[in-house]
Amino acid sequence: MPFLYLVPVLLLLLLCPAGALVRICAFNTQRFAQGKAEKAKVMDVFVKILSRCDIAVLQEVMDAKGKAVPALVDALNRFEGDSDAYSYITSPLLGRSNYQERYVFMYRNKKTRMLDSYKYEDNHPDRPDVFAREPFIVRFSLPNKELPELVLIPQHTMPSKAETEIDALYDVFLNVHGRWGIEDMIFLGDFNADCGYVAKKRWGDIRLRQKPGFHWLIGDKADTTVRENTRCAYDRIVVHGDRCLDAVVPGSAQAFDFPKAFGLSEAEALEVSDHYPVEVELYSTCWRLQPASPAGLVLLALAMVPWHKV
Repeated sequence: MPFLYLVPVLLLLLLCPAGALVRICAFNTQRFAQGKAEKAKVMDVFVKILSRCDIAVLQEVMDAKGKAVPALVDALNRFEGDSDAYSYITSPLLGRSNYQERYVFMYRNKKTRMLDSYKYEDNHPDRPDVFAREPFIVRFSLPNKELPELVLIPQHTMPSKAETEIDALYDVFLNVHGRWGIEDMIFLGDFNADCGYVAKKRWGDIRLRQKPGFHWLIGDKADTTVRENTRCAYDRIVVHGDRCLDAVVPGSAQAFDFPKAFGLSEAEALEVSDHYPVEVELYSTCWRLQPASPAGLVLLALAMVPWHKV
């Protein structure tokens, strides 16, 4: 059988080494703090989940003492066999009264760099103090000439205010655009965007849903919950910007069913979280089929020779 049939595959291997895609994840870690960090089996699952991601955005991190997150990153780096595999940045504690959380970004150093960050000032003149946990916004570099930078905007809404907070993310979009002049953004996290918290008839009033240019990659029929007796699309990924949308690998946006992937019972999975992570993959520059190196072209030419079985 001629190797000519293998040309497309070989071409991709030449131009796109393993790991060329960039996977971005969002995960409600359900009250992640020292108690979970001290459970070896739970941490093992967290590490397996996060090692799949080049950038992971964690919500509901309640690490008031600041010890659980470094422990998780250390465990992740030991798993990778590289003490510098992942870095991280955390928001300050966010929230009202005694209930406070952090947003945490963990990112693979070989794939991206953190360029800038800031906490959204929740003081819009028409809608002050909308967010129970205002977004902590981070700008990253990407290995993509067409999409060299990308802004990630996480949100964990208060369930009873989900409609209002999701709508107000449009004000955050305007704020980010005014600050950095960037169009390419991903909004992601536990929006509580289903199952009674957002009425179907209200979607028409939510600007993040209705304004042109926003693309909801996790649909309303998705299930992002671990419990077998629930089916809710709480967690979402929303992209803005033509270059960002063009970089999305079709069909890659999904919830990651980690109990099934790792053979966990529902009870074992719930020790980790009651949410699935949601994720999306982006192409890197090589998937734009840039010219191959001279050596690569030689290999490609050899692949086109009609070899036959001996």
